Amino acid sequence: MDDINLHYRFLNWRRRIREIREVRAVRYRERFKKIQRNGDVLRYHGNSDEVGCYVAPRPVSKGNCYFEVTIIDTGVRGMIAVGLVPQNYKLDHQPGWLPQSVAYHADDGKLYNGNTVGQQFGPKCNRGDRIGCGIFIDPLSDGKITVFFTKNGKEVGKVEVGRPPEGLYPALGMHSLGEEVQLDLLAEWRREDEDGMMIVDSHEDDWSRLHDVTATGTLLEYRGKGKSMVDVGLAQARWPLDTQAHYYELEIMSGGEKCYIALGLARRDYPKNRHPGWSRGSIAYHADDGKMFHGSGVGDPFGPRCNQGDLMGCGIMFPRDYNQEPGGQYNQEPGDDSEDWEPDAQSKDSQVQNDLYANNEEEEEEEEEEEAEGAEGQKVMVFFTRNGKLVGRREVVLPPGGFYPTVGMMSTGEKVRVELHPLSG
Repeated sequence: MDDINLHYRFLNWRRRIREIREVRAVRYRERFKKIQRNGDVLRYHGNSDEVGCYVAPRPVSKGNCYFEVTIIDTGVRGMIAVGLVPQNYKLDHQPGWLPQSVAYHADDGKLYNGNTVGQQFGPKCNRGDRIGCGIFIDPLSDGKITVFFTKNGKEVGKVEVGRPPEGLYPALGMHSLGEEVQLDLLAEWRREDEDGMMIVDSHEDDWSRLHDVTATGTLLEYRGKGKSMVDVGLAQARWPLDTQAHYYELEIMSGGEKCYIALGLARRDYPKNRHPGWSRGSIAYHADDGKMFHGSGVGDPFGPRCNQGDLMGCGIMFPRDYNQEPGGQYNQEPGDDSEDWEPDAQSKDSQVQNDLYANNEEEEEEEEEEEAEGAEGQKVMVFFTRNGKLVGRREVVLPPGGFYPTVGMMSTGEKVRVELHPLSG
């Protein structure tokens, strides 16, 4: 009976993740018209009678609340606009011209707030200037939000606007030949208000430990040496997974030199210089070779490799009788047996051996200790996903205090974006 219940619960998980992935497949797709993009550089590609417009794939949020545009060339007229628009904004209009959009225009220094008639707002902007746009992290009542603009790192002004249900997306408009800009959607801007509050939230409070890793919003970036096994960068969440928040995921923004990125769970006192999965009380899915590491430096073939742009997820299916302190029992939702549970086929790439994960005496001792302790403690089912599809699962013993989301990185240039609560909201 327990196996049947677990099967139904997993089907619910799989359906829910698939629905979210389908929504994000549309939501997380950039849109542009009459604009050419080459990396971070965007160029106007019209005949000056047509507006060129770019809309970013993700809305601004508490974890990603600011972006910047650097003017490389003003072209013929310098009609460059930077601002925020709804998700389905018409791409033949400058940001700020249509309802629920707002933008700062470089050519006249005016603010356009849902109207083709602008209001005097700040100085004009020219070649070499940086125009920034962001939101205050404190939510305002009645669906309002405060948007601010900067020029070369200094605040120009702010305005209160309505916030559509799907959020507001970074947008860029251009309207004359030769216009060219550089876009930085991960820019950081900090300012201390009189009360000492920061506008940009670093999200460092979400993490209990950051070792050789920096956090900027939801972006984690490796800052270690990346030369040997001891150069692991570790980020461990402040709170463990539980029956209310039982899944998290990361998106690989950059694989760096080796893509030694690991997503998993670990005990609270996990060693800071050990990749998740290497030592006792941890389990992880490693991007570079697609292997699962469970308390050992030797991994098991598990799933496909992961690279830049891939989404890796990790969660726990708690047993029905799991007693979460200080809360109560986990309540199972009704299941649906319309689907069969078949984990994705393992990739041939997962057979590749990585010399960095060679076993040693210390790891063998830890593995023996884990086996000795395995007879005690409550067991849970840990599962991993890749791009919204199940890769596999493993039953493990829950360590005292629970399993904490833990991310490891180990080569220069690695960057990931982590959503600790992707199934909420």
